[in-house]
Amino acid sequence: MNYTAEAPAVWDPAFAGADDCLLSTDQCVVRAQQYFVKGLIEIPVIGSDEVFSWGVWVSLSRENFTRAADLWERPGREAEKPYFGWLTTDLSVYSTTTLNLKTNVHTRPVGERPYVELEPTEHPLAVEQRTGITLDRMQEIAAAVLHSSSSEGR
Repeated sequence: MNYTAEAPAVWDPAFAGADDCLLSTDQCVVRAQQYFVKGLIEIPVIGSDEVFSWGVWVSLSRENFTRAADLWERPGREAEKPYFGWLTTDLSVYSTTTLNLKTNVHTRPVGERPYVELEPTEHPLAVEQRTGITLDRMQEIAAAVLHSSSSEGR
């Protein structure tokens, strides 16, 4: 019950191998000017103990990215205060773009992806994070993601 973006929306495959660019499974740097971490937007599934997760990229300031990277393998890092960031993953299942939604990135224990908390707006994704989704909605998302994945492969 997790769908994930491989890279931030601004990433171009042509950046691969450039000295000032990096794309790992958890961190991304573009032209030594833009900094990103991967985290999870978690959405409770109503009537169950399940959680649906979007694996998304969030841009951080250089200072916060450096701090997060310095603490990446340090036990106790979850005590760190949240980092402000902008969502840089466009989730096409939403009619309104998810790019540039305001977030707080909460560091979790070593080995766990950060938790991405959306600003409590009326954007459908933010509403779903606050109120949860039904199993039917989760299946609708799964079908839409599967359809967009197969369309891209053509």
